[in-house]
Amino acid sequence: MINLPFRWPGRFWRGNLHTHSNLSDGALPPEEVVRRYQEAGYDFLAITDHFRAKYGFPLADTRELRSPGFTTLLGAELHPPRTEFSSEWHILAVGLPLDFPSPEPTENAAQLARRARAAGAFVGLAHPAASLLTAADAESLDAAHAVEVYNALAAREDRGDSWHLTDVLLNRGHRLTAYAADDAHFQPQDPPGCAAWVQVRAESLAPEPLLAALKAGHYYSSTGPELYDVQVNAGFVTVTCSPVSKVLVTGGNPGAQVIHGEALQECSLPLAMFKRGWCRITVENSDGQRAWTNPIYL
Repeated sequence: MINLPFRWPGRFWRGNLHTHSNLSDGALPPEEVVRRYQEAGYDFLAITDHFRAKYGFPLADTRELRSPGFTTLLGAELHPPRTEFSSEWHILAVGLPLDFPSPEPTENAAQLARRARAAGAFVGLAHPAASLLTAADAESLDAAHAVEVYNALAAREDRGDSWHLTDVLLNRGHRLTAYAADDAHFQPQDPPGCAAWVQVRAESLAPEPLLAALKAGHYYSSTGPELYDVQVNAGFVTVTCSPVSKVLVTGGNPGAQVIHGEALQECSLPLAMFKRGWCRITVENSDGQRAWTNPIYL
């Protein structure tokens, strides 16, 4: 329960951790990407261009695009070889230094992810469903902090949701958190950006406390609803949120506890069925938009 962020000091900051610019295969320059997120009400953004040789291993320097009410995190999407079903990985690394060296020819995914984490990055398994990652693939990446459980771009191919793999990894003892992201490229055929985000609880908008909060799991993810509070007491979880039509508690056992309603804003659900010692909360509004907590250890 220590990772529940709702009563930690500070406030929630809205941000996107996975976005691309024309430094790799995005349509827009970094300045325009930042402008769009800022105008959409975001507090921070990570531009994570594809760290590939064909693009010159770009790592977007967005420091000059920061302002008193908006900040940027530096990062990239790393592509070492290979997974069971693909010639390359997709590994998100947010918080990299600008002089992060390009991959060595013999460097495998586990080694590159460890090096990114050692350099200060928050490391995530990007869009596992879209990449057809197996549990064996995911378990080999021992430096990961989190799984990208929802990817708005991959949703166009019906592979946006990666909770199943995440739940399997949690049941196998991997203490991972779970974030949602746009993976926006702003190409004409793409869905619009600003569709999935994290709400990070930190005392300030500076990059350092935001990264520390991400690594500690002090955040939740959303495509629409807001979570105001989640508390566990006496075998029940109490959820307070913006109006939703469904609240679910799922965990390491098959099945779920579910409450339906027209405009639910507070409810309590029992936790006795979650014998494997963890659960997570999902809320869904009438438009089908969802928000998710990180795993809660009971």
